[in-house]
Amino acid sequence: MTTRSNEARARAEASFRKEERAKDGAMAMMEYQANARMIREKTERLKALRLAREAADKERAAASIGR
Repeated sequence: MTTRSNEARARAEASFRKEERAKDGAMAMMEYQANARMIREKTERLKALRLAREAADKERAAASIGR
């Protein structure tokens, strides 16, 4: 009898550990995706700022040549 209950307990604990690993994996994936999204957004913002600065520099250069 004790062997059966020990086996059942071991199966239950293994199942619990498996579920916990799955939850941890899902949480890690969500964090990874959130970080990737933040990096993409930051990169897009920095690119927009760089392009705006380059356009302003070209305008200033064209204006100084036109004088």
